[in-house]
Amino acid sequence: MTDNSMRTPIGRVRGLGSAKSGLHHWWMQRVTAVALIPLTLWFVASLISLAGAGYAETVAWLSSPIVAVLMIALIIATFYHAALGLQVVIEDYVHHEGIKLVSLLGVKLLAFLLAIAALFAVLKLAFGG
Repeated sequence: MTDNSMRTPIGRVRGLGSAKSGLHHWWMQRVTAVALIPLTLWFVASLISLAGAGYAETVAWLSSPIVAVLMIALIIATFYHAALGLQVVIEDYVHHEGIKLVSLLGVKLLAFLLAIAALFAVLKLAFGG
């Protein structure tokens, strides 16, 4: 009996695909995309409602626990989704293994640092004014 699948022999034994975690990656990309739909709509509506508002009004808005939690969820989902998407692009189009590894590490580090900076800003405004 021949197996015409794309799995390697060891992958068939382990029950894994060639990438070993492709399903999880694919699933997380979809989950974050779905989460970003209502979060982005909420954020855009909030920005429209804050049009012309001053610093104090914006800080007061962000100081609401619900708003702060939604903003944190938006930040986390956005940067995680972006990192997953960029990982796929790098894996598909960068063929030199060294450059691919450095690029993947760079994307993950940059996404992490930018997410931390955004979270710090939200928490500082929400709780420090």
